[in-house]
Amino acid sequence: MTDLALRVEQLSKRYELGTREPYYALRDSIVRWAKKPFQKSEPVPADRNPYVWALKDLSFEVPTGQAVGILGHNGAGKSTLLKILSRVTEPTGGQATLYGRVGSLLEVGTGFHPELTGRENIFINGSILGMSQKEIRARFDEIVAFAEIERFLDTPVKRYSSGMYMRLAFSVAAHLQPEILLVDELLAVGDAAFQKKCLNRMSDVSRSGRTVLFVSHQMTAMKNLCQRGLYIEHGELAYEGTIDEAINRYLDSSQPIQQINISERQDRRGSGIVRFDELKITGPEGSERIEAGDELTFTLRYSSRDQTPRRLRFLVGLYDPLDTSLFRLDSDKTAQLDGTLPPSGTIVCKTGKLNLTAGSCYVNIAVLAEGQIADHLAHAADIEVQPADFYQTGRCFERNETLFLLEQEWSLDAH
Repeated sequence: MTDLALRVEQLSKRYELGTREPYYALRDSIVRWAKKPFQKSEPVPADRNPYVWALKDLSFEVPTGQAVGILGHNGAGKSTLLKILSRVTEPTGGQATLYGRVGSLLEVGTGFHPELTGRENIFINGSILGMSQKEIRARFDEIVAFAEIERFLDTPVKRYSSGMYMRLAFSVAAHLQPEILLVDELLAVGDAAFQKKCLNRMSDVSRSGRTVLFVSHQMTAMKNLCQRGLYIEHGELAYEGTIDEAINRYLDSSQPIQQINISERQDRRGSGIVRFDELKITGPEGSERIEAGDELTFTLRYSSRDQTPRRLRFLVGLYDPLDTSLFRLDSDKTAQLDGTLPPSGTIVCKTGKLNLTAGSCYVNIAVLAEGQIADHLAHAADIEVQPADFYQTGRCFERNETLFLLEQEWSLDAH
């Protein structure tokens, strides 16, 4: 009996650009056959490669009972890897050997038949996983209770909401006791209470000696659940080791702050009497990785056309991708820069905690001389706020749940 849950050897997957995976119903094949004489094939330009490698020569092993986090940026090949392991798609080269039954939760409702009820889909999915009818019945009540769909158990799943789909799909995969559980972006759907239940359940699965492969962009959840991490970059294995180091490598490569040489920018507004020469944005201890709850430092270097000291006012604005103003820093709001300033210098503004959820933002900067705009730069830098456990509860809040995070304290006044 091997102590490995799975072994991946030189695994590769190549896709042809502009094509789909070959799966057709009979009617689709008839329609394609009828249209074929009228379709013109467009030659691929000589300078364009018609293929893309989603995975290339990927090799690793996972011991039984480990929870492994798979990290990588969008398009790195994470989901392709799980689809190959789940036998949803075939590899172009190499092989993956799995020792035991596999349960997978790759997309909401994957494997469900929309016309069948929740009850019927539980038994079908259990059978697909290799469970006997007796084994499924023994865990049936536990599956239904976890999914919280008792009232809708005999309703066709096509009438379920996406949240109900997710509850039932995860409950089936987690409670039918596969030796290996593959989960892709589990926390993308569902409320906070359900997400917590899922994480607790996956922890129980791992502690029971089974294996979990977990893909997520929620670093805190991954850190709490996983012992090991695989960092995939452009379809290749860039790092294999501890989950902490895998997360660090992923975050270090994400370029959360994209700063440009603003001294060369020509798209400026203002009189030009004073202008910005440099903008630098850093997080704690000079880091260029910004997490929710971090303090920020904006360093602005400016110069004047002449040697006249002036009363200057500096503004820094942060906006979301929809151009919504998130906050504005204004040197006039404090007495620290009151009065005239030298014709050139460096201004440093340090903020308190950045109470924003994870997501993309951009920065505008401006300087006013004697009340008139001297220099204004839109999109002077982009910031990708990384998720963090702001409330120390073991989970992160996403931008689609809330925009701002506030420190808070709750208590019960019992009478």
